[in-house]
Amino acid sequence: MLPRDLARLSFSAIVAQRLRSLLTTLGIAVGIAAVALLTAIGSGIHHYILAEFTQFGTNLVAINPGRSTTFGISTGVFGTVHPLTLEDSRALKRVPHVTGVVPFVQGNAEVETHDRRRRINVFGTSAEADEVFRLKTLIGRFLPADDADNPRQFAVLGSKTRQELFGEHNPLGQRIRVGGERYRVIGVMEPKGQMLGIDLDDSVYIPTANALRLFNRDSLMEIDLIYREGAPVDEVVAGIKRILGARHGREDFTITTQQQMLDVLGNILDVLTFAVGALGGISLFVGGIGILTIMSIAVNERTREIGLLRALGARRRQVMGLFLAEAVVLAAVGGMAGLLLGIGGAYLLNALVPALPVHASWGYLLAAELLAVLIGILAGVEPARRAARLDPVQALRAE
Repeated sequence: MLPRDLARLSFSAIVAQRLRSLLTTLGIAVGIAAVALLTAIGSGIHHYILAEFTQFGTNLVAINPGRSTTFGISTGVFGTVHPLTLEDSRALKRVPHVTGVVPFVQGNAEVETHDRRRRINVFGTSAEADEVFRLKTLIGRFLPADDADNPRQFAVLGSKTRQELFGEHNPLGQRIRVGGERYRVIGVMEPKGQMLGIDLDDSVYIPTANALRLFNRDSLMEIDLIYREGAPVDEVVAGIKRILGARHGREDFTITTQQQMLDVLGNILDVLTFAVGALGGISLFVGGIGILTIMSIAVNERTREIGLLRALGARRRQVMGLFLAEAVVLAAVGGMAGLLLGIGGAYLLNALVPALPVHASWGYLLAAELLAVLIGILAGVEPARRAARLDPVQALRAE
């Protein structure tokens, strides 16, 4: 039997049973569509969260008070954690390759004008924050480089705060109260959106020393550093440990690089994407059972045809190839239809719900199509082997 004869027989068998073939391919198509849609959503969430973290750049280092690891022993009085101070942030400017240092404090306070008030996020920061966090002012300017211990009472508004407090009026030069203290508005930030649930636009930026006094704190929540692009992060981390270790007497702080956060997030999100894809794989498994059932029925219905082929000289492997080819074609066609449905459904969902990120990952889609073909092969093997083992004489006598 020539290969073209094998292909013609397989195709004619599929066409002869149109409804049965359609239902079989539909089972695979639904499974592939589920995989494509779920992985597109999972991959979209993956890209969205990573984009949120990298919007401030990838050459950031965060320092927090306290160690993130312990050694399993009681340290007693030696376990006292030194606070991170403004003096620490000034000292860290001597770290090699560092181009900006931001002492950071965050809280929530009531902000009011002469006729409006609202409770918003208050960020205590320094003049270098716009460079470190890639912030841009819409009008006016960012906080000036004042004396860190005795800064002037200046404030910069987020875009939403400006709208809520002043509407379309120009807020520059206007007086506001933040937690009861008077500030003069010198700038308005460009819209930035949300970062992990925190609305950066519904905020006000004030000098760090003022924020420490406002929230009655003696310690910074965090010190953020930005280092030169391409500089070795290990040297930066070593410099931080050397300077803060000398000031505190020991390493009672935690250093987290942006790359460490991205690596951890990437691993978690990869598992999430794989998990949602595996849920769609359940539908593929069901589709495989459908192919197995249909091919088993086909062997029973075409027993005489198999006997005739064997009597005409067809070899066992050719009969087996005939049924395997049918199973693979059904699975492959169903897989392609499923990919079109899944990708189309993903982009339709994104059009209907723009806030839901979707991203078609071609690696997952290719894997899903290959899996569909593999399922077709596995589901068709046993019926094909059973067909090939039939005795030609007994098959011809079958009713």
